[in-house]
Amino acid sequence: MSLHGKVAIVTGASRGIGRQVAIQLAQSGAKVAVNYASNPVKAEEVVKTIEHLGGEALAIRADISKVSEIEALFSKTLERFGQVDILVNNAGILEYTAMEEVTEDMFDRHFDINVKGTYFACQQALKHMAKGGSIINFSTSVVGAMLATYSVYAATKGAVEQLTRQLAKEFGPKDIIINCIAPGQVSTELFLNGKSPEMIQSYTKMNAFGRLGEPEDIANAIELLVSDKARWITGQTIRVNGGFN
Repeated sequence: MSLHGKVAIVTGASRGIGRQVAIQLAQSGAKVAVNYASNPVKAEEVVKTIEHLGGEALAIRADISKVSEIEALFSKTLERFGQVDILVNNAGILEYTAMEEVTEDMFDRHFDINVKGTYFACQQALKHMAKGGSIINFSTSVVGAMLATYSVYAATKGAVEQLTRQLAKEFGPKDIIINCIAPGQVSTELFLNGKSPEMIQSYTKMNAFGRLGEPEDIANAIELLVSDKARWITGQTIRVNGGFN
């Protein structure tokens, strides 16, 4: 699954799943634009890790809820590497809130980052991505469950799944595939924040293996889906969740 000669943009790549995806794509030979929103130190650590492994990477700050900054992310990537072949729309936010406590600001913030950011990054990919490119969007396996406090987050990810299906026919003529990954519970800072040990333990019982997923589990699936071995897969949502729901 060599990615030599390819250039990848990974949004939200300074930590968690995005960090692991950036590192693994680089290990497979891709040059990587490591996007971050607010933590340049963590982003530069990812770049240094990739360089230590013999790869090439560049940290680029961009708030993907703003179209002008998405445009700048692509522009800086093209300026440095000359092309874009892979886009991984990993950046996102998750706040656990009962519906009665959801504010308009919280609602808008989730849709701006999780949906608007994904949509307009895809738009930039349509304009600038090389023929034969690959796009990975992020959903969640929670879309298939009924869990209290997830209403806004799950709604944004349901939207991402649907736009992934719709966009497949627009990207097809350019020989670009677009798919969606829907992880289950993964051991990241985003997921673990605010959860008690008892709650975390309960989540491990919801899949077939009795453990939380690891960032590597998700990155492995993405590495396959952006490789030449997956060129006949597009418009799909793949549940990478260890058998959750």
